[in-house]
Amino acid sequence: MDINPLVNITARAWALPVLGAMHDGVIGRQSRLIAATGASRTAFAQSLDHLIQSGLLERNPGHGHPLRAEFRLTQNGKPIAAMASQINTVSAFADHKLLRRAWTLPILATLSEPRHFGVIKGQLGAITDRALAQSLRSMEDQAWISRQVNSAQRPPRPLYRAVNAGQEISIIASRHKPVATAHYPSHIDV
Repeated sequence: MDINPLVNITARAWALPVLGAMHDGVIGRQSRLIAATGASRTAFAQSLDHLIQSGLLERNPGHGHPLRAEFRLTQNGKPIAAMASQINTVSAFADHKLLRRAWTLPILATLSEPRHFGVIKGQLGAITDRALAQSLRSMEDQAWISRQVNSAQRPPRPLYRAVNAGQEISIIASRHKPVATAHYPSHIDV
């Protein structure tokens, strides 16, 4: 699976919650989407612009006031919105903060089977060692992944596997193959 589209989509914290809310029937207006997601206006606006540039949302022509535009999902946005809705259903509301982090979903998508750190990093490309380690630790603290170290192996190498809600999210993310979007960031910081 090409992970770059998923990395691009999750580059903005509120992109997936916005897509999921629209899939679940929230009208594509700023006030309704902010209320449904809990995003701040600034963060929401940045995520909305990102989704438009990525080709997942578009202005709904002929609808809405020029200052209060209405948006709709594009053909490329509909399957991603369905995935976002399923992920929101699987995860508890308290877990949504972890899901808004840039690398959480792409990492879980790589863990459809147990993997070593280097393999995960190789699949994600632009991620730094520090960002990957922090993300793995956060998901381990949330009990979304387990870390097992084979001490008999020299040098010992941890093996990461998705568990609990992390496993369900991993299955959903690996089942949906996002199409290439209009813009890929060259690098994303945590």
